[in-house]
This record gives sequence, structure tokens and C-alpha cells, in this order.
Amino acid sequence: MKIMSNEQLVVSYRDALKSEQDKEWAKILKDEISRRGLKPKKTR
Repeated sequence: MKIMSNEQLVVSYRDALKSEQDKEWAKILKDEISRRGLKPKKTR
């Protein structure tokens, strides 16, 4: 996996969730998000 900023990581995760083919990639990104202590959900 290439090095991403926190913002890029969260955006990539959201895009992977929307795509049906990227379920495995979404799991990898989610693991990295949890390691960094980020919250991928939008807060309003």
C-alpha cells in the first residue's frame, strides 16, 4: 500500500465502500484507519 495522509486514507476508504469490487481493499484501509485512531464516518 502506498503512503497516504489521513485525509486520503479516509476518502479512499469511503470510495472503496461505495464500490462493490473493492471490499477487500476497504477491509485493508479500515485496519489502517483503526491503527491510526481515525474515525472514517462523517460527523455533522
